Amino acid sequence: MSEFQRINSQRENFASIVRSAVLAPSSHNTQPWRFQIADRSISLYADRTRALAVNDPDDRELAISCGCSLLNLRVAAAHAGFSAKVEVLPDHNDGDLLARVNLEQAGASISSDAKLFAFIKGRRTYRKRFDSKPVPDSVMRALSDYATEERAWLVRVEPEEKRQEVAGLVAEGDAIQWADPGWRRELAAWMHPRRRGDGLTVPGFVAPVARIIVRTFGMGNRIGAKDIGLANASPLVAVLGTDGDDVVDWLNAGQALERVLLHARKHGLQASYLNQPIQVASLRPKLAQLLGVRGFPQILLRLGFPVDELPPSPRRSLDEVLESS
Repeated sequence: MSEFQRINSQRENFASIVRSAVLAPSSHNTQPWRFQIADRSISLYADRTRALAVNDPDDRELAISCGCSLLNLRVAAAHAGFSAKVEVLPDHNDGDLLARVNLEQAGASISSDAKLFAFIKGRRTYRKRFDSKPVPDSVMRALSDYATEERAWLVRVEPEEKRQEVAGLVAEGDAIQWADPGWRRELAAWMHPRRRGDGLTVPGFVAPVARIIVRTFGMGNRIGAKDIGLANASPLVAVLGTDGDDVVDWLNAGQALERVLLHARKHGLQASYLNQPIQVASLRPKLAQLLGVRGFPQILLRLGFPVDELPPSPRRSLDEVLESS
């Protein structure tokens, strides 16, 4: 093989790894990431043109979303036979460069990360009600351990009285967000037909009317009641958090979240989010106090066994997110 052929083959391998990285979850399915391929590395950048200025003013969830993508990248690299060394925030002069992943060919791998690759494509954000089947305590303990691997923590919301209080915070967050015209406009702006490749998917013929309704009407009470029902009916409600609350912690939270989600999928579980008490700044310390934790809640999620299979959320093309150095 010529050097030119070797470089091309390497870039194709790296591009394939990025194809898996972009299957990570993100707020409003904004997919706020860009990737740059070099000879021996893949760099992950924040795409702040896709930030949610109202819902996520500090780009906290943007960084968490990129952290999820970074974990997928690590898993896909292990599956492809590469060892990965991650440098977080490698350039203090470029705040958009969140991580550089240095890759070396390591041959066939049977590492735990490589084994997770099979679950990347099957992960979904499942917004429906779950089956009533309980999540075994052993699975919850394992998921908590996986979060710890990424310098985060995962705690179950229990007993039932505490879950109801958390559900109340979710409803309170719904009321605050839906009362904000700017928040409604931002939400409506990300309601897209599937062909767009991003955003919250709405049937094409419905999208214009749906956006008008969301922009115009505060539906906090109705949405809040629905979310209370989802929280109370879910087999497992948990909070993922970190000891600190800066960009590195947010990236760790994203990697921990995706590791938890992939392992959950391995056990037949799916998840969705009730992040309102974390997105509304005034409610976040109340959630931490209710949980009895000293750290910072980053994600409030519900997990359970799905009753049906959902199609994957749309994704932008590789050309839109990938560039070469």
